[in-house]
Amino acid sequence: MFNKLTRVIALLAMVFFSTQANAVTYTGPKMDLSKYQPEFRVGFLGDEAAQDIIARNECFMPYIEAAYGVPAKFFTFKDYAGTMESMLGGNLDYTWFGSSGYAGMYLKDPTAVVPVLTRMQPTGDMGYYSVAVATKASGIKSMADLKGKSFGWADPNSTSGFLIPSIELKAMGMDPDTYFSKTQFSGGHENNVLALMNGDVDAAVTWVSGVGSWEEGYSSGNLRKMVDKGILNMDDIVQIWSSKLIPNGPIVMPTFLPVRAHQVMIGMKQWIHENDPKCSENVANGIVKKWVPVDHSFYESVVAARKAKIEAQKNN
Repeated sequence: MFNKLTRVIALLAMVFFSTQANAVTYTGPKMDLSKYQPEFRVGFLGDEAAQDIIARNECFMPYIEAAYGVPAKFFTFKDYAGTMESMLGGNLDYTWFGSSGYAGMYLKDPTAVVPVLTRMQPTGDMGYYSVAVATKASGIKSMADLKGKSFGWADPNSTSGFLIPSIELKAMGMDPDTYFSKTQFSGGHENNVLALMNGDVDAAVTWVSGVGSWEEGYSSGNLRKMVDKGILNMDDIVQIWSSKLIPNGPIVMPTFLPVRAHQVMIGMKQWIHENDPKCSENVANGIVKKWVPVDHSFYESVVAARKAKIEAQKNN
């Protein structure tokens, strides 16, 4: 069930954007979704402030309505788990998940949702990175300096904010359960970096494209979003670790929608990228080369990693 805050945000979004529904000249692929349902419901992960999510994606709503011919509704959640459960419960039609979030849903119900497309980095890479950062003032320059200190995770269902770094650090001989004095989940990527800046943890993980200018927070990712919002100065932090390349997370849609709805989404995202690059950049959290169709096979390695993580926790 959506909580009261989520309902209020959705209502405000509907009121605010309803006047803009006819302001977009959209000539991309379309379908009449009203034959199947009365609205198109978009869910967002709770990895930044709800009002920032709504503002950043405001340009997207008129395109959805033009492509599907039904009103669009935006919903935000306080954590990844809420978005996942809502999608599995048939209450959402679109969410951009991290690879681990998709893997978690697949392991619960492999028939409920499908990956539809993901983004390609400006370099042509099809992935991103988990990085650990510390404040420059702390003097911490490497993971070795973190032994016995505190560490922040983003969300238990985050790929780059928990799953991948927890696995890779342990493989490096740094078991998070024993290497750090304490760990905490901060409630999303933005909150995790803010926890670092507030002194609540000595280092924190987040996600970045890994390409582009460090001063700008790379070409895309959470650090880039925070720099663009004016709440982070990259001169104040240092990067002390990076993961291996992680498959870019998928835009996921439910299987109960007709295949044509999936095809329209692919075509619409590509059309927006070509004809409204600013909107595409806002929705993508940064610069992308293009949007690329994907299927389950692209995420099999992450599904296997999440399954192994679950099994290991059961055996402890």
